[in-house]
Parts: sequence; structure tokens; C-alpha cells
Amino acid sequence: MLNDSRSWLWLAALVLLGWLVHQLQPVLMPFLVALLLAYLGDPLVDRLEARGLTRTWGVVAVFSLFSLILLVMLLVLVPLLGRQLLRLYELVPQMLDWLQVAALPWVQQQLGLRADFWQLERLKALFTEHLGQAGDIAGMLLAQVTSSSLALLAWIGNLVLIPVVSFYLLRDWDLMLAHLRKLLPRKREGLVVTLASECHEVLGAFLRGQLLVMLALALVYAAGLMLVGLELGLLIGVLAGLASIVPYMGFVVGIVAALVAVLFQFGLDWYPLLGVLLVFTVGQLLEGMWLTPLLVGDRIGLHPVAVIFAILAGGQLFGFTGVLLALPVAAVIMVLLRHVHDFYKLSALYGESGRDSQESSESP
Repeated sequence: MLNDSRSWLWLAALVLLGWLVHQLQPVLMPFLVALLLAYLGDPLVDRLEARGLTRTWGVVAVFSLFSLILLVMLLVLVPLLGRQLLRLYELVPQMLDWLQVAALPWVQQQLGLRADFWQLERLKALFTEHLGQAGDIAGMLLAQVTSSSLALLAWIGNLVLIPVVSFYLLRDWDLMLAHLRKLLPRKREGLVVTLASECHEVLGAFLRGQLLVMLALALVYAAGLMLVGLELGLLIGVLAGLASIVPYMGFVVGIVAALVAVLFQFGLDWYPLLGVLLVFTVGQLLEGMWLTPLLVGDRIGLHPVAVIFAILAGGQLFGFTGVLLALPVAAVIMVLLRHVHDFYKLSALYGESGRDSQESSESP
């Protein structure tokens, strides 16, 4: 009876936690981003501490590194991507023309489809109607953000809050973990620490390792496609790198987008097509033979389907906050299921099943 009461209390606590996360989404987002930054930066600070720096100066050094990376992205990468996005917006009607005049008639002829099967006029008209407004996208976004002074202040406040919270979390990270460990029930401390260590190993391997793999693949794909001469090479390369959060997803998304862009830009010229295939072949070889074994290893255990489902489910349930929580929660669930599986294999239920099947197989 007591165990049933505890189970219901845990279930009620989980439901209450989910309800609070759903209600506090706008407030939680900057704290979750700050927690992620602190988690990613803690190993670097620990290494600097081991070399003789104080914790505070180590945090300052890591923050300076993060700020430098962010500044380079804002000054170099964001304007380039912005221009390519505007260029893509301008090219969409031409791509629809190419599809309607060249690509789709060929597909229609090969598959024996009726003449009116493809209907792209409405989509083309929609993009053509708003094409003249492409230069005003930034102005429209700014007007949307500034339509409410309270929304603008909240947006700016969240941006300012992220580095402040990250600094304090990173500075006191080890102290917070020590205090949390002291609060654990003494009899369960060993089990909880073991589970937390396994979750940390999975999360650390995925977040740090996979983010570095994504960055490296984005650089390889973008540089290779730009060397091929693809006009949207940087945009497609970055998109393929981001999609690499799921194994092989970046390759599929990137090569399909790049081949379509090459066919539109160069036609049936074999050299650009072979160049695109070579870029993505080199990227896959680097990922499989060097990047993933070196940066990630085999410690993750998160199946690609589980990653996709976790991200989509988190976004559906809790929006952007759910996306941030999806992979950590999936990693924790995976570790717990692994231990449930081990407990089941050691349980009497599994042993009885095994004996029953053995007896039935031995009986004549």
C-alpha cells in the first residue's frame, strides 16, 4: 500500500512538472539556454582550473571564447546567409519555371502522367506577387517585433539574461552539483550517482561531440559547394550541417538540395554534378571514419529515430522550450530503460520464463 502511494505521488509530481514547464515556457527559455551553455563550458573551465587558473578567471576566459565565436558569426556568417536567403527568395519563381518547363515534363513523360498533373501556377504567382517585398523582410520583422513595446523589452531582457545566468551557473557549477548530491537519500546515493553519470556521459558525448561534427560538416559542405561554383553553396552547406544532428539526415537533405540547385544553375553539365557528389562523398567519409569516432565515439546509444521523435515531440508539446529539453530527456529515459532492462534480466520473472521454456524444450 505504501509503495502504491509513493508511485502515485511520483506520477503526480511528473504531471505537475510537465504542467509547470508548459505554463512557464517564455520564462524558462533563457534559463535553459544558459544551462546548456554552462553545461558545454564546464569541461573547459575545469581544464583551465587544472592549469592553475581560479574558477572565476576560467569562466571569464571561456566566456571570452564564446563571445568571440558569436561575434564572428554575427559579423561574417549571418550577413552572408542573409544575402543567400534573399537570393533564394528571388530564385524561387525561376526554379518553378524550370520545374514546369524542363524537369517536370521529363518526369511526366517517363512516368506516363496526364498533361494537367502538375499545377504550379498558383505557387509561382504567390511568390511573384511578394517578390518586390524581398528587400523589406528585415523591416517587416523589425516592425513585427516592435509592434509591442512590452514584447520588445521581454525579448531584449531574455537576450541579456542568458549570458548573466550562464556566468553564475558556470561559476557555481561544481558547488551546485555537490549540494544536490548531499540532498540525495543516503541509501540511494550510489544508484542515483551512477544513473546521473551515465546520463552525463550520453549527453556530453552527444551535445559536445555531435555539435562539433555538425560544425565540421557544415564547413566541409559549404566550402566544397562554393568551390564547385554553386550560388547557394553556403546556405545548403549550413543546412546540411545542421541536419546532421540526426545521422545521415544531413547527407540526404544536403545532396538532394545541392543536386536540384546544380541542375537549375548549370543544367546537365556533368562537372558540377560530379563535384557535388564528390563533396558529399568526402563529407560522409570524414564523418564515418574520423569525425564521429574521434569526437563522439560509441557512447551515445540514441537511435536516429529516437532523436527525430524526441525533437518533434518536444516541439509539439512545449514549443522551443520542448526542443531544448527533448534530447536531455530522451537520454535520461534511455539510461533508465537500460537499467530497467538489466533489472528485468535479473528478476525472478525473467528467470521463471527462462526455466519454463527450458523445461518445455527438454520434455519429450
